[in-house]
Amino acid sequence: MFSTRTLATTLAAAALALSLAACSGSAAGGTPAAGAVDAATATSLTAFGDLTALEDAAQAEGALNVIALPRDWANYGAVLDAFAKKYPGIAITEASPDGSSAEEIQAADNLKGQDTAPDVFDLGLAVALSSTDRFAPYQVATWADIPDALKEASGLYTGDYGGYMAVGYDPDVVPAPKKLDDLLGSQYKGKVAINGDPTQAGAAFAAVGMAAVQNGGTVDDFQPGVDFFAKLNTAGNFVKIDPTPATIASGETPVVLDWDYLNVGYGTKLKGERNWKVVVFPGTGYAGYYNQAVSKDAPHPAAARLWQEFLYSDEGQNLWLAGGARPVRAEAMAEAGTIDSALFDALPAAPAETVVPTEDQSATGAALLGEKWAAAVR
Repeated sequence: MFSTRTLATTLAAAALALSLAACSGSAAGGTPAAGAVDAATATSLTAFGDLTALEDAAQAEGALNVIALPRDWANYGAVLDAFAKKYPGIAITEASPDGSSAEEIQAADNLKGQDTAPDVFDLGLAVALSSTDRFAPYQVATWADIPDALKEASGLYTGDYGGYMAVGYDPDVVPAPKKLDDLLGSQYKGKVAINGDPTQAGAAFAAVGMAAVQNGGTVDDFQPGVDFFAKLNTAGNFVKIDPTPATIASGETPVVLDWDYLNVGYGTKLKGERNWKVVVFPGTGYAGYYNQAVSKDAPHPAAARLWQEFLYSDEGQNLWLAGGARPVRAEAMAEAGTIDSALFDALPAAPAETVVPTEDQSATGAALLGEKWAAAVR
């Protein structure tokens, strides 16, 4: 069975190399006087006094703007619906559901000062690390349950759900791949896709990283990953279509390199329509968590913080698990008996060795892809 602590330990080693903001980790304390709360500067629930007070403040705002949250991504549809049901007085606006992490930040910059600006972000690590000046520090009530390696010390951004890069495939269309190089074979011609542009999207960036470490490279050197996709493209096997359940159902993308939880989600959505299997290749696994952050310019700052509290609650964390993702509080919840153990035990097996890039390694990989990706797959 997968252990979140195993992945967190690996990430902790990586985190030693991160240049995190040197902000105090202490949250604002004490119960504020009635009406004295400035939600935009609140760094924890104690700034409001308790959850009920935060709920009241958020419902008084009456709105929450989210961005780039596909409903079929890690069970986000159920997450959004559960929040809306719990807080019917808060109208959720879901902008650009298929947007990338980079496009989230661009939207925040373009819409700054407007009521339609994003209140919160869901970001890959590379974009989170380069965008901390857009975030407001906030530590959720369950902060102590989150491994130190998966959170910025002041709460500027916090890991929430994650997994391993995996290959999803339709066994009725292609043979089961046992290693990455199998995808170079003629039986996969015009059939292999990744989730977006790796110079913009975190999942696609990770696909190249996985290809690198599976082909003799390391997180310090993504070149073998670029070389693999160049070969895949030359063979005619790489298709430049962003995979969705619709493209899988139509047969356009019968092989998809993506996070294991997204591939599991594709299979769940297409049950009875398409067979879909998921494999995390043996050898070195490439792992990562997506991160939550509150916009410092959030037009609805109390609702933004209530959204964070919900995502890191037992209810929110189990909803990630229902989507096949590995919730960041899994170990603490397992110890407390609040995790859905059946879902936890059903996660795909993890490889023996796991890697994740540090800030510097991500920046180096991104620079390499910016320079060489387009030419490699043109």
